[in-house]
Amino acid sequence: MPRLWNVPVRDSTRVRDARVAAEDAAALAGLDERSTAAVSLVATELATNLLKHARDGEVLIDVVQPSVLREGGRAPAVQIAAVDHGPGIADVADALRDGFSTTRSLGAGLGTCRRLSDEFALHSVLGRGTVAVARVGGGAPPSPGDDGPPGDGGPPGDGGPPVPVIRAGGVNVPYARADYSGDAWVWVRSGDRHTLMLADGLGHGPEAARASTAAVEAVRRRPRLAPAEALLRLHEELGATRGAAVAVAQLDTRTGRLRFAGIGNIGARLREGDRWRALLSRPGIVGHHRPGTVREDDLAWSAGSVLILHTDGLPSSWTPPSDPCLPAADPAVTAAVTIRDAGSAARPVRDDTAVAVLTSAPPGRS
Repeated sequence: MPRLWNVPVRDSTRVRDARVAAEDAAALAGLDERSTAAVSLVATELATNLLKHARDGEVLIDVVQPSVLREGGRAPAVQIAAVDHGPGIADVADALRDGFSTTRSLGAGLGTCRRLSDEFALHSVLGRGTVAVARVGGGAPPSPGDDGPPGDGGPPGDGGPPVPVIRAGGVNVPYARADYSGDAWVWVRSGDRHTLMLADGLGHGPEAARASTAAVEAVRRRPRLAPAEALLRLHEELGATRGAAVAVAQLDTRTGRLRFAGIGNIGARLREGDRWRALLSRPGIVGHHRPGTVREDDLAWSAGSVLILHTDGLPSSWTPPSDPCLPAADPAVTAAVTIRDAGSAARPVRDDTAVAVLTSAPPGRS
């Protein structure tokens, strides 16, 4: 089962906790000494920034896949997400300059965090807070045209203009800051098929985590299965677990079509132009109570499309993010903003919460 770290940063002792957690994650991911040192520094700086500027926030650390997959996948990365409801940053570009500080500190700064990370993104809105996401490991994202097939930013087979880079990412918040989450997501690629799966093991705790982890491993073994077929296979393989709610989305970059199917209470919203469309799953529990038929939606995908999958840890009345820059943002940033803005002290979380996002980067950008 994958380990998770959720570190609330409310005093200086928690900065050390964030650093130690990041180093543990680096060991789990098998990062080398240089990358481990980078992870340690990035976690320390992001936690310190929370303490100085937001006075309250949390650092979420996970071992994930990079946001862009080459054929055959890539090595895991340590993802560090710093999330707060603080005052926000007036000038994000200025804050990312090396040496920038509003407190005259000698800290490394967000610019250094960006330079040390293989992938780094920052989103901030005055009065609403800031989300910073850094990934170390997995190698640098592929450059446009370095991989060839559609969906990687390279030229399509007919020599036309480059197509958007397909990206996915997510954030997983364990209930009560537990070591493991009953939720799990995975994203795999086989040729021009990009598949995103989110599973919510029944209940929470270790047994729920075993069920969702089994779903992740099954999807990794069969990355080309269409969503409905994948759910049927998962139903067989999760029979020895307590079962899970599962949703599978698969984007075919050659046809520009998105296929979706789900069983259980995994929520899904697809951004189409300026509106959001809800995608429906069938009632049931994968592994125990499968519906007689599994519905599979077939939808158009465009460069501005965004797909958000979420478990029931998110309030049912949540509102999709409206920030105009988020469709082109790092998908893990969109996931973190979605979780942050859906929660409040008046609505305490009573379950694990995971959000996974599929999106397209503009051509030439990764």
